[in-house]
Amino acid sequence: MGVIANNPRFSILAETDDYIVVHKPAPLKVHPGSPDGAPTLYDELRGLLAYELMFGGQISIINRLDRETSGVTLVAKNHETARRFGMAMMAHKFHKTYHAIVHGWPDWEAQDLSAPILRKGEVTESPIYVKQMVHDTGTPCRTVFQVLRRFEHADDRPFALVACQPVTGRMHQIRVHLSHLGHPVVGDKMYGVDETCYLNFIVTGWTDDLQCRLLLKRHALHSARLELEGEDAWEAPLPDDMAKFVEGSLEGDGLEPPEAKSPTP
Repeated sequence: MGVIANNPRFSILAETDDYIVVHKPAPLKVHPGSPDGAPTLYDELRGLLAYELMFGGQISIINRLDRETSGVTLVAKNHETARRFGMAMMAHKFHKTYHAIVHGWPDWEAQDLSAPILRKGEVTESPIYVKQMVHDTGTPCRTVFQVLRRFEHADDRPFALVACQPVTGRMHQIRVHLSHLGHPVVGDKMYGVDETCYLNFIVTGWTDDLQCRLLLKRHALHSARLELEGEDAWEAPLPDDMAKFVEGSLEGDGLEPPEAKSPTP
């Protein structure tokens, strides 16, 4: 599936009278809420769908992505469609595939991980209130992983592109599970190589030091495909920042997203 139209802040992947599917970039927030009044996907959609709203339509964002997560976002335009999608979500008829760039080369090709998650502060001290962790007393969580590609940068540091299919939908689930497996997401300030990156970022914003430690300005997690069982599926190509990283360059001209390759031993 290709892009059918571009908005200054996002790309439109598909649209009908009942819904619109967009490719949300990072770091665009989905909903308003921050005091800085920064633009959000919801704000942009209100302008784009002003005609529909004038005649009783609504904006219901079905799969809400984190600010730093890019990719496929499904939006219902009316109450009936929002209700139908909501019921399908509850019935587990939506199937999601994310692509993540992780540190290291997994010693597995595929991994079906069931590992419960809870808020870390419930069982131990944590300077980050929302941070989650794997713990025996947590809520059951399951994610299926598959290595798509292993690669190195010029300094011989190993990385991998991994497909992630969350079977459950808990807060930060994919990032927590990958960190638990020993392969944190590149650029992840909270679950990456050092959680102080998150605390530093809150105070200082982006710095050269954080660039050296994190390698990317945002966590390298992308909503690549969303499928509604028995109906349709929507895909968003790997964004430029992740595609460049996979090809071994943090800077330079835009590169085409890499094709999925068989894992290299």
